[in-house]
Amino acid sequence: MRQKLNRIVTAVALAFILMFATTDAYSQCAMCRATVESNVGTGSDESGNEVGSGLNMGILYLMVVPYLLIGTVGFLWYKNSRKNTNKA
Repeated sequence: MRQKLNRIVTAVALAFILMFATTDAYSQCAMCRATVESNVGTGSDESGNEVGSGLNMGILYLMVVPYLLIGTVGFLWYKNSRKNTNKA
């Protein structure tokens, strides 16, 4: 029982540390940034900020989808594993 509690505390602590020890993910790759700068100009135009913001949101959307899929598969695998352990 104590070992299980230690694992849970360790997992929560690791998740907490990883949640706050990240870099700013709201940015563009170098190639996307160069494309936006060449198409919009120097960024002084207000529509340029909208284009850059839309591009950032698209990048974040594409980044989140694989993590959600992997997380869902991992969660289902965990639930199935727990169900099989309880049956045995």
